[in-house]
Amino acid sequence: MLKDPHLKVTFFEQDSSKVFSNTDIKGGVCVTYRDALSDLGPIGTFTPFAELQSIIHKVVFNKDKQFEPISKSIYLQNKFNLDALYADHPELKKKIGSGGKEKRLTTSIFSLPIFTTEKDKEHPIKIWGIINSNIRNYRFMNEKYLDSNSSLHNYKVLLPKSNGSGALGEVLSTPLIGEPLIGYTQSFIGIGKFNNITEVENEMKYIKSKFCRVMLGTLKVTQDNNKGTWKNVPMQNFTPQSDIDWSKSIPEIDQQLYKKYGLDDQEINFIETHVKEMD
Repeated sequence: MLKDPHLKVTFFEQDSSKVFSNTDIKGGVCVTYRDALSDLGPIGTFTPFAELQSIIHKVVFNKDKQFEPISKSIYLQNKFNLDALYADHPELKKKIGSGGKEKRLTTSIFSLPIFTTEKDKEHPIKIWGIINSNIRNYRFMNEKYLDSNSSLHNYKVLLPKSNGSGALGEVLSTPLIGEPLIGYTQSFIGIGKFNNITEVENEMKYIKSKFCRVMLGTLKVTQDNNKGTWKNVPMQNFTPQSDIDWSKSIPEIDQQLYKKYGLDDQEINFIETHVKEMD
């Protein structure tokens, strides 16, 4: 339905009790209209805000600009090299999920004896995760137990996979710059795979911008901050050759992004009034 060029939403109310008293319809009440003789353009992503719907079409469905989502550069949790792990620790097959076949570094993985609290020659890799009732923390491990297909040796921005409530414009909980030799469990996602600190610092500014977070808010409507929620956030060039001057402050970067995507005063005002600032 979202791809149907003949369909449009004529009415939406998230609180169903305002339409039908004493009812609780999850997702609200929506009235759609379809005209097979009219090309209305695909809805693509539905939002109840008219200004945000207009912004989505200018950014995501702009025929003059080839849209590439930043979600393509998102890497999920690191994974075990199970062959190497079981060669040294066959006893761990009983402690790894899915009958010993679970490769992902799950949230509870820090309980395994291969992790240490201090870094040393045998345990040089820092792994970020969650312990003790959602407290962000890290442990160290040997790299030979990790799958090489990841961003482990690159710079990236780390974000919690669960963040906020899904309210439009909310802040992201303390993003981190993940340096080379830093990995993470499934409690985090990593954005980017850079060879230098400058580009990841530029990406960090972008992620903190109001423009980036309003585009994230078009799909992130719950706590879950998964890879799919970033599909409407456009990729940028974070090198010195970018069309954005990343040396500027975040508010100034926002103004450049508004201009790049041709947003009008009403759309800019919507973002500025609905999205919270991040330092």
